[in-house]
Amino acid sequence: MKNVKNRSKKTGLLPGTLIHVGEQKREDTRITLIDYDETQFKEMEISSIDECSSFKDKPTITWINIDGIHDVEIIEKTGQCFNLHPLLLEDILNTDQRPKIEDYDSYVFIVLKMISYDDVQREVKTEQISLVLGQNYVISFQETGWDIFEYIRDRIRNNKGRIRKLGADYLLYSLLDVIIDNYFIVLEKLGESIDTLEEELIKNTNPETLGYLHRLKSEMIFLRKSVWPLRELIGNLERGESALIQKSTRLYFRDIYDHIIQVIDSVETFREMLSGMLDIYLSSISNKTNEIMKVLTMIATIFIPLTFIVGLYGMNFEFMPELKCKWGYPAVLVFMAAIAAFMLRYFKKKKWL
Repeated sequence: MKNVKNRSKKTGLLPGTLIHVGEQKREDTRITLIDYDETQFKEMEISSIDECSSFKDKPTITWINIDGIHDVEIIEKTGQCFNLHPLLLEDILNTDQRPKIEDYDSYVFIVLKMISYDDVQREVKTEQISLVLGQNYVISFQETGWDIFEYIRDRIRNNKGRIRKLGADYLLYSLLDVIIDNYFIVLEKLGESIDTLEEELIKNTNPETLGYLHRLKSEMIFLRKSVWPLRELIGNLERGESALIQKSTRLYFRDIYDHIIQVIDSVETFREMLSGMLDIYLSSISNKTNEIMKVLTMIATIFIPLTFIVGLYGMNFEFMPELKCKWGYPAVLVFMAAIAAFMLRYFKKKKWL
């Protein structure tokens, strides 16, 4: 419901109206720029997006990263500098976007989710990543300053691998590859949490365990919504439907596509495991209830004949032979004990107890 409330701020506004929808996850906005080719490299932090205009038409590859998308003015200036469509800018500011890809001929726009796992709170954290691929540039928009791309920066700085020999489409592949590889790290930790939860369910069932189980199920539903659209997204890049994707780079996107299939399989497996664990929890509660009811039923059954005997001698008739007998009271007690013992032995013989 939170996302619905955030979206309600845009009710009645014209398409393309720029309003940040979502949680502000950092106070300031930070812009970094890396410009490189096979022989040269330049990295800087800039204070205004206007400083990027001189790099727009250079033959080198330019990577602009913007941390903090709550500043509407910066997003608007970025769109003006690179001639980005207003609807694209609107999608960047709306952090509740479904993963998707849109081809604007001269550039490609991609939205997806970046996830991490909080070991302290034992929950999945997420933020939206928006990527714009141009002829010789890539612009990345992040909600926070969590620098998952430091490995890519290190490769560019030290000229490792192919990244400085190939174009902007390979840089896009590298960014997507890091994001999706991080899914495996999160899924591995979720798998460990699920194994731990399964052991807890077997040993002991309590409301806290059930609450954590429901939270994991919710996270799996969210992961499924975040991962499934990536099949179409990466498949589009792998098929080379955009002229900005070189034929030599399609093979790398095919590798990402295989990773996405593995992630989807893992998410589906975990969802099935959690559903099975919920059934185990409910069965365990039901079995405990049945055990309690069985014990109570046995006790009630044993006391039925004893209650009859006690009630019979409590009728206060004057002429009852046993009332005057010296051994009447002990005899009745022994007889009642014998009945209880006989019934207990019978229940055990029938394996009801």
